[in-house]
Amino acid sequence: MTSVMLIILAVWFVALFSGAPIYVLMALAGAAFAYVTDINLIVIPQKFTKAADSFPLLAAPMYILMGSLMNSSGVTERIFRFATVCVGWWKGGLCHANILGSVIFAGMSGSAVADAGGIGVIEIKAMRDAGYDGETAAAITAASATIGPIIPPSLPMIIYGVSAETSIGNLFLGGVIPGLLMAVALMVMVRALAIRKNLPSAPVPGRQEIWDAFVGAFPALMCPVVLFGGMMTGFFTPTESAGVAAFYALLVGFYYRDIDIRQIPRIVLETVETTGVLMALVMSASLLGYALSMSRLPQEFGGWLTGTVNSQIAYLLMVNVLLLIVGCFMEAISAMLILIPILVPPAMALGIDPTQFGLVVVLNLMIGTITPPVGIVLFITARVADLPFDKVCKASLPFLWPLVGVLVGITFIPSLTTWLPALFK
Repeated sequence: MTSVMLIILAVWFVALFSGAPIYVLMALAGAAFAYVTDINLIVIPQKFTKAADSFPLLAAPMYILMGSLMNSSGVTERIFRFATVCVGWWKGGLCHANILGSVIFAGMSGSAVADAGGIGVIEIKAMRDAGYDGETAAAITAASATIGPIIPPSLPMIIYGVSAETSIGNLFLGGVIPGLLMAVALMVMVRALAIRKNLPSAPVPGRQEIWDAFVGAFPALMCPVVLFGGMMTGFFTPTESAGVAAFYALLVGFYYRDIDIRQIPRIVLETVETTGVLMALVMSASLLGYALSMSRLPQEFGGWLTGTVNSQIAYLLMVNVLLLIVGCFMEAISAMLILIPILVPPAMALGIDPTQFGLVVVLNLMIGTITPPVGIVLFITARVADLPFDKVCKASLPFLWPLVGVLVGITFIPSLTTWLPALFK
């Protein structure tokens, strides 16, 4: 069966370049294996329905809905204004405000794409109006957007937790310190860039301006507090927190009076469309994962790997290299769903903490969103900034180093990802 699976995967990999939807190709690969090996084809709808019938996965559409509501409620402008009065007066101030705004927005959106296409629009326009060149604005926006899925809530962490059967609550807590380290590392990089390019800074704000910005952004700033407070006190689970977050986002929209009741059907429809694609990926990946397990390819690969690599650090470094390469060519969630059944068992056999490994996987693939040729966040920021894709790629390359530095940190220092989950256990 292993040789059959390898042939199917080889054909599947070639078919990836045909432009067909990846969930269709995954489903076809799984179905082809079942057909060739005489497995009862009733397993196909069974695996589809079992994958969709997941309580933790209920969080995904709720967080998507929350992000859509936040983007429609004027929250992004208020967050960026607050970030600007906090750090805009530093050298290269709007670059720092861009990063801080992404940190705050990360506590609500959970998506790099939502960050780049939501608050990124405001950030790039404000930076250009202040005299920053478009390439710098787009590059910093793209780099800071990768913080979105690391600081909870996080859609990729939900997908990873469901697929790898790892605690989503632990993954959420484990992402806080790495996410903040990413912001600090990017700010250090921006500081050096600001001095070299003599980037402008905003005037020092007065007390009234600071107070007005804080009051305007306060309801939005309380969203992460509500989520974490509820989860840490046990008032609701990480899955239930998604429903609370969506309802809170709706209340914020009504409070700001930026959401009209007539907009709700459109926002819900957008959420349904996005969720439909996500669920198609999850269901087809479940079938392909079943085919892989039946072929015993992951077990044989894991056995070979654990017999060859007996060091946690060596395995993590190998996974880092693999995922950084894969991230250049594949969308993050698709890559995650395909590789989790192969990479997780050897990691657990080597005794790697599941929270640390989850953060390593997610951060690697988030870095992939800003690396060519298939960096989806780069495409979005290039479109928002109205710049050629190659120019945005070139400008973004220096900002990969701070992110890779944080990746190296969580690889060699597990406590960066495990300390908070252990503290709140």
